[in-house]
Amino acid sequence: MTTPEPQPSDREPAEPAQSTEPADSAEPSASSEPSEPSAASDSPATSEPADSPAAASAASAASEGSAAASAGPAASGPKYADRIYRSTSGFVGGALILALACWLGIDAVAVGEGNTPWLALAALLFLVPLVAAYTLVPAVYANEDRLRVRNPFRTITLPWGRVVSLRSGYTNEVFSDNGDKYQLWALPVSLRARKRATRRDPRVTGGRTPGTEASRRGVVAPGAPDRSAGVDRAPTDRSMDELRELHKNRGGEASAQGEVSVRWSYEIIAPSLAGAVLLAVLLGLG
Repeated sequence: MTTPEPQPSDREPAEPAQSTEPADSAEPSASSEPSEPSAASDSPATSEPADSPAAASAASAASEGSAAASAGPAASGPKYADRIYRSTSGFVGGALILALACWLGIDAVAVGEGNTPWLALAALLFLVPLVAAYTLVPAVYANEDRLRVRNPFRTITLPWGRVVSLRSGYTNEVFSDNGDKYQLWALPVSLRARKRATRRDPRVTGGRTPGTEASRRGVVAPGAPDRSAGVDRAPTDRSMDELRELHKNRGGEASAQGEVSVRWSYEIIAPSLAGAVLLAVLLGLG
């Protein structure tokens, strides 16, 4: 009864069949491994569009920075417009004189006889530039970097770093560091306005009525406000105070340095000289 013995031997071939099952299951895993590099190779392609907006923004920021740097020197000028000081009464008076001179000159040219029209033209050519130079032209322009003084026959530009002082006496003057003195024609001194301001000054009157003996003696009342604070100052003195304050605040700045420049007003000098020569020739010929 040996029939049961072959059963174990029949089971032996079944063991390799069981061992082949994990091999079959391992083959898909091995075959799935090449798919991972493809996914890894696809990932940089998907990351490039994500990085491109950042690169574009960085490039635009760099271009904006370079544009701002190039625009920096151009925008380094004065931070506000020039303050303009001029004599209002002189300007109005000059305009009236010019209107009168033109009216008389044109009338002489239109109805004059003989040499009268030529004399009128020569007189206008000589006088009009001079009147304009002394009444309409004078002005003082001030900003954070420099002081520009426009006088009758020349224009002086002084950086604040080259200004030593601004003085007020019988005339208002500015002194440069090389010792040159320039008069401010646009800010004439009015002694009458100074006296009126002195009579109204509480430091002098001490609360008394202006014109009293104490105010005439110039007695300064105790505890009165400092005169340098701009209390009851003449108009031109207040303008000089503003220029001194600007010089004090900006004299040491790097943008307020430079060279002093002087430009002669040939547009006024040339026609005036031509008119003077023409007038002298006509008067000499009789």
